[in-house]
Amino acid sequence: MRVLVVDDDSVFREELATLLSDWGHAVKAVSSGPKAIEELEATELDVVFSDLRMPRMNGVELLRIIRERWPRTYVVVITGYATIETAVEAMKLGAFDYLRKPFRSEHVEKVMDLIQEERVFSSGGTPERNPVRIADRWAKERHEVLLLGASPKRPIPGVTVVDLPVSGTPIGLQETVLSFVQSHERPAVVIAGIERMFDAHRAEEMARVLGELIDRVQGRGPVAVGFDPAVLPDETVLEIRAAVSAARVHGTLGALANPLRRHILRRLDAGPTSFTEVMRAAGIDDSPKLSFHLRTLQEDGLVGHSGDNYHLSANGKEAVRVLKEVDQIGSTEDDRVVLFPVEPPASASRSSGQSGARRV
Repeated sequence: MRVLVVDDDSVFREELATLLSDWGHAVKAVSSGPKAIEELEATELDVVFSDLRMPRMNGVELLRIIRERWPRTYVVVITGYATIETAVEAMKLGAFDYLRKPFRSEHVEKVMDLIQEERVFSSGGTPERNPVRIADRWAKERHEVLLLGASPKRPIPGVTVVDLPVSGTPIGLQETVLSFVQSHERPAVVIAGIERMFDAHRAEEMARVLGELIDRVQGRGPVAVGFDPAVLPDETVLEIRAAVSAARVHGTLGALANPLRRHILRRLDAGPTSFTEVMRAAGIDDSPKLSFHLRTLQEDGLVGHSGDNYHLSANGKEAVRVLKEVDQIGSTEDDRVVLFPVEPPASASRSSGQSGARRV
């Protein structure tokens, strides 16, 4: 991953940068918030580690700017024990996680592992693919393919190309697909650029329509849904994934955007348990951090607390069911419903103007 370390303490800055570099990451290090902004404007970055206490521009100020201008960049704030409360507040503002000073290498490794887990989860768990190639492959398997939202450079035998019906209501997409499916013996459907429809219509309505559509097409032929992970916020990606696996979405998906919260829910699925056991299952040894995530899950109605134990609510059990179904998407080459991040054009670059937001 491409990582930036921001800290006015040169010893700490170089120590963290060296550790990350030794692990194979492409790392840059700067001494202030303004210099970090310069790097972000010049280079696409995946992760920023930023100290909270710095002159001229502190870590919270830098976090706010990054969340506004580069919302797909993960921010990990660095804090001393005296400012742990500020670090938790930073997570409320959108920081992915925090790291304590002096850091231990296993803690840094844990944070990077969680970020990588989240990147895979948000991208649908599958590598970027070209929708035209998928359509071509299915046509060669003797399917009659409907390709929406992508334009091959030349006609492909067996592939019908149609513009994605962005205007009007989301039902237009359903009608276009079902009309094609019902009039062909071996249909297959490839939808590219679904983020354009989510941009034009309410996310919950689009997720519902997409779920119903897939429900009705399944059994007749394969379906593939492509999206640009640099455009859609993680919550919407999760809604699409839930729609692909099941048409039930309860408005609680934002709570699942963080991998630690998913670990907590999966542990509680085994039965009620204590704070200590939840901490062990989540793989962390930081009680304020765990309290923050448990509180978020409680506020979203997924987790309850009685006596010394935490347990899943009815909505929490439903969320775990969705997670289990989501985990199975694209798990084998023979899956008949595929969700995939669209491979960007070779000339495309994802600039500071990228949209979307990540809830943590």
